[in-house]
Amino acid sequence: MTKPQDDLQPWYERQSGHKTSRDNDYRTPYQRDRARIIHSAAFRRLQSKTQILAIRQNDYSRTRLTHSLEVAQIGSGIVHQLKHSSPAEADFQKWLADDSLIETICLSHDIGHPPFGHGGEIALNYMMQSHGGFEGNAQSLRILGKRGSYSQDFGMDVTRRTLLGILKYPVLYQNVVGTYPEKHTNFRQFKASQWAPPKCVYQDEEDLLNWILQPFSEDDKTALQTVRRAENDHAKATHSGFDTSIMDLADDIAYGVHDLEDAIVLGMVTKDMWLEHLEPKLSALASPYLAKNLNNIRTQLFSRQSHLRKEAIGDLVSWFITSCQVIENTNFEHPLLRFQVGLPEGQRQALSLLKQFEMHHIIQRPEVQMLVYKGQQMLLEMFEAYTADPNRLLPREIATEWRKSQEQGENGLRIICDYMASMTDDYASRMYNKLFVPSLGSVFEPM
Repeated sequence: MTKPQDDLQPWYERQSGHKTSRDNDYRTPYQRDRARIIHSAAFRRLQSKTQILAIRQNDYSRTRLTHSLEVAQIGSGIVHQLKHSSPAEADFQKWLADDSLIETICLSHDIGHPPFGHGGEIALNYMMQSHGGFEGNAQSLRILGKRGSYSQDFGMDVTRRTLLGILKYPVLYQNVVGTYPEKHTNFRQFKASQWAPPKCVYQDEEDLLNWILQPFSEDDKTALQTVRRAENDHAKATHSGFDTSIMDLADDIAYGVHDLEDAIVLGMVTKDMWLEHLEPKLSALASPYLAKNLNNIRTQLFSRQSHLRKEAIGDLVSWFITSCQVIENTNFEHPLLRFQVGLPEGQRQALSLLKQFEMHHIIQRPEVQMLVYKGQQMLLEMFEAYTADPNRLLPREIATEWRKSQEQGENGLRIICDYMASMTDDYASRMYNKLFVPSLGSVFEPM
């Protein structure tokens, strides 16, 4: 393997300091990172975790796993586009992620998401509110850096640059958490809109965050961890890394375009809805591409012919990918922070309109929100039961971890939260039935 340049070397490092000792293994560190993600149990579980709740009623619609694969494909497409559409001597080219790295980051970006989508995230945050909170990206970082299965102490023990790429919100919980209302005594009164988590890194992972940011100057670290404050709400991180910006954009494209396809196929979005609520806003953007292609895109999307629908989806994704551009923020010194990838204003607004349309007309539909509520109620009740008597109810391996946590002076709730966050939708449903439905569950059913 070619020896990395000195300024790239710190990004190949792992927390453990481990370097491969296998004979004739010529893979790069990022290729090994990708293999660790793909072969992990946490990644496999994404096949049974919700992407958009309520459309998981058949074998066609997307899951967190298929979504992650699509994000990886789009992320690789963005990298390829930037590499070949820009001068080879451009300053960012040396720092542009290779395919293995960007695929690793994209494949693992949702690896910490709990059952029942963002609804499950809010429910776990509610239960952990006095104990450091719960947030999906923070959980992904925890799995990769502490809780994965490839190292006793360092999780998946992936490279520093992979961890930096996952780090969407490089700020600690205590620096961004806002105020919450007083909790009700009855879970039925739980109001999800009041309990959204702050976007952050858990306080428990402060040492991991410091290790990831170690190669940056103090000025860069300070600028990277700048937050935007809002009265009575969570503060928000304002910056992330070069690789993260690619992953985040690929995630938005996959959500805005590919998830729309599921909704159209299943009849949740109709041509009339498109014409009334979305197309007028897209037409108003004065985009040459949309002015030329919007009629054809609409016709193909609602043609009920899969090859035409796929053509329209592919055209939209291609338009966003080929529009990507590198933006330089001279407030940062290091290239991995100075460079970001974004869209021109017209394309950015078009993607935002697609996402808003899906949020309002799919995710916020009452029939969808009823299922979100049901999943949240299941997690709230299960969490309460597990914390009431962990030794009795937790699987033996998890109960052992909980006891060790207690012995170390901790309250053990983070261990319970890790366990519940790892559950698939199906597993969580089975465990709920086993705990609370007298007619269901058996001593012979494995936990």
